[in-house]
Amino acid sequence: MRTEKQKMLAGELYRAGDPEIQADQAAAKAWMVRYNAALAASAAERRALLRELLPEVGDGAVIRPPFHCDFGYNIRLGPDVFLNFNCVILDVVAVTIGAGTQIGPAVQIYTADHPRDPALRKTGAEFGRPVSIGQNVWIGGGAIILPGVSIGDDAVVGAGAVVTRDVPQHATVLGNPARQKK
Repeated sequence: MRTEKQKMLAGELYRAGDPEIQADQAAAKAWMVRYNAALAASAAERRALLRELLPEVGDGAVIRPPFHCDFGYNIRLGPDVFLNFNCVILDVVAVTIGAGTQIGPAVQIYTADHPRDPALRKTGAEFGRPVSIGQNVWIGGGAIILPGVSIGDDAVVGAGAVVTRDVPQHATVLGNPARQKK
């Protein structure tokens, strides 16, 4: 028998109200209180805090507070990754951000998803689809990256774009829904 957390991490339907999952979220919330209070701390001090929660934080990686996430333990940051103020990452499954990627303020990255069938959705079941962001990507402020999206190396996502599908490497996407610039 698999636990709800095991189902969540595997991207299967799970119940978010499960006590183990709720305890993990409570721990992440307590960490966020400390991290978000560290705005005036040096980047190195904040990076040390990030390494308490995130399993991979590359050298030179920076997240400017305030920052919000579901768990933190599913987020991997390559070297020299930069997230500006007010970013949100819903990390029920893996979120990988490659080296040198720059993410503007108020960007939201979602892995959390819900069944399309209303009867199943009504049960409270949810699932996750991983997000992968390549190296040297630039994501403009206010963009939203939806569950299951992969963004290739050297791509650009325009400010305010809603990214609903994969973005090829070297591509520029703009708008809602995001479309590749010709």
